[in-house]
Amino acid sequence: MLSDLSLAPAVALIAGILILIMPRLLNYIVAFYLIIVGLLGLFPQLAG
Repeated sequence: MLSDLSLAPAVALIAGILILIMPRLLNYIVAFYLIIVGLLGLFPQLAG
């Protein structure tokens, strides 16, 4: 299983590549990131 430590850089790399290819994705990527971080902050039991 991947830990949060190894998952975050992988997600950041993929997001960066997608933003370079399709800059319009930036809004969606940031929005999904903020939603996920917000949900994990409000409901820490969702993280595992």
